[in-house]
Order: sequence, then structure tokens, then C-alpha cells
Amino acid sequence: MTQQQASARLRRSPEQVRAAVHQAAVELLCDPDGEELNIPAIAARAGVNHTSVYRRWGTLDALLADMVTTRLERDSPLKDTGSLRGDLLAWAEASVASIRTPEGRALVRAVILSMPNNTRAQAERRQQFERRMRSIEKIRERATARGEDPPPLEQILDQLIAPFYIRAVFGIDPPADGYPELLVDRLLHA
Repeated sequence: MTQQQASARLRRSPEQVRAAVHQAAVELLCDPDGEELNIPAIAARAGVNHTSVYRRWGTLDALLADMVTTRLERDSPLKDTGSLRGDLLAWAEASVASIRTPEGRALVRAVILSMPNNTRAQAERRQQFERRMRSIEKIRERATARGEDPPPLEQILDQLIAPFYIRAVFGIDPPADGYPELLVDRLLHA
């Protein structure tokens, strides 16, 4: 490492380091012929010291879980369209668009790779899941405030969210046209 690279590393904010580490992990996940996915490889690609990565995340599982949740929140913004159907449809369309990208498929792979195998990791994963579900809960709260009767969160999870990710896990693209509308309409008319 040159002196210039070392100086650049020292000037990065924690959020810049986090973004660089997340991007490095995505790049490694997207590269089928690349290096093994591990913290030293991610740190090297991100231009940070591997001890910094261990200090911040502790494990590869925790890093991948943080990366996935952060990317999902960024890529699936919660638009307020004025109706429950519109909000769910906007969320579903953003999710499908994300899953169709190489990065989106890499995120699904990261979820699978970071499946918890101990109590601490399971608790961290549950927190990540709850954080993600809070965003869906906001859609429900807005609908209730407008006088609409949204389905329970579990029903949204089972009938709208799960089909996208089951398809992604098995490498099956969502149908080209109308899939988000089909799922949202089934959910709301169940």
C-alpha cells in the first residue's frame, strides 16, 4: 500500500467505510470466478484494514446481514401514493426491479450465506428482519390513517414478500409483466 492510499484510508468517514465494505462484498458476490467471500478479501477490495471490519461487524454473517438490510431499505423506498394498493404496488415493483439485477441476486445470495448458526447471530438476524418489517408496517399505518383496512403484516409477508424471494432463492425470475399487480390484488382481495 502506498502512502497516498494509506492517507486516503485515514480520511474516510465511518459511513464511507461502511459503503466501501458493502460495495466490496457485493462485487465479490457478483463475481462467480472471484475470490472466496471472507472478511480479509472484502476488506482488501474495500481498501480498509480487516481489523476495522471485524471490529465493526464481528462476523461475516453480521456484515452480510447489515449489507442486505441497508441495500433493501435503499432500493425499496416507501412511496406514499395515496392508497394502500398503490403503496404496496410501488414497493413490490421496486423489489422485483431490484431482484432482477445482478446486485439484487447477490443480495439474496448474501441472505442465504449469512444464515445464523448461533443464538447471537439469530438474534441479530431477527433484529434485521424486524427493521425491514417496520418499513412495511409504515405502509399499513398510512393506510389505516386514510381509513383503509390493511391486511395483517404476516399476510403481507406470506402473500406478497415471500413469493419474490422464494423465486430469487431458486433463481427463477419473476414473470415479465403484471406479477406485482397480481400479488397485490390477490393479497387485498383474499
